[in-house]
Amino acid sequence: MAPQNQSDTFDIGGELTVHRLGFGAMRLTGEDIIGPPEDEAAARDVLRRLPDLGVDFVDTADSYGPGVSERLVGEVFGGSDEVVVATKAGLLRNRAGDWLPHGDPDYIRNQVLCSIDRLRTDAIDLYQFHRPDPETPFEDSVRAFAELKDEGLVEHVGLSNVDVDQLETALEIVDVATVQNEYNVGNRESEAVLERCEEAGIGFIPWFPLGAGDLGGKGEVLDEVADAHDASRRQVALAWLLQHSPVTLPIPGTSSVEHLESNVAAAAIELSDDEMRRLDD
Repeated sequence: MAPQNQSDTFDIGGELTVHRLGFGAMRLTGEDIIGPPEDEAAARDVLRRLPDLGVDFVDTADSYGPGVSERLVGEVFGGSDEVVVATKAGLLRNRAGDWLPHGDPDYIRNQVLCSIDRLRTDAIDLYQFHRPDPETPFEDSVRAFAELKDEGLVEHVGLSNVDVDQLETALEIVDVATVQNEYNVGNRESEAVLERCEEAGIGFIPWFPLGAGDLGGKGEVLDEVADAHDASRRQVALAWLLQHSPVTLPIPGTSSVEHLESNVAAAAIELSDDEMRRLDD
């Protein structure tokens, strides 16, 4: 029997209710996140499996491909209300695989139209500023996102890769629904940002939630806890994220239905207080 998403729910922006365990669509692309995946049909199969498993939050970005991940998400979910779709703007790509910050307001206004077209929607559920651009004043970039929300092209605005000061600056300009920073059991450099999100009721989307299998010095305790639950290290790392804070929205990604089902099964794991303490230490 296929697992069901047993994570509780969170209201993005106070109104978009999703299960806290979502799906990150970055891997539904080619090598180095450039170009299409080897098997687009298989990528669509992964996306189509999400509603069956109770996964109703999908995160992507215009830079994944670029454009490829959004296109696939739009082909599967465009025009439906089966999932809440979040995407991002603010990074340029090249064939070398570089990620180049580009927060110019005119560029962002152009990109939202591209994303709307690829996602086959009238308005983007959650539109996130992918990374602050040192060549563009942060406030100018955020105002562009706020204006898109005012114009009805975007339902909610999010940030990504920001510190607490940048979050506070953005909150003076627009209601911030989510923050997406790198965070996992082995990397908690954004703990202060997470705490601020908890105070403000902002969703915190930890990217790299599994650290590509590299979870710092937590490997031994992860393996011990995993053995106790007849689970994998990856599943325990996801369970920890869900229990560590009520505002976390982990988005593990995969190009495999089998791995997707394994990730979803992690939401059923209940870690004890002692296990949480050991993982927290």
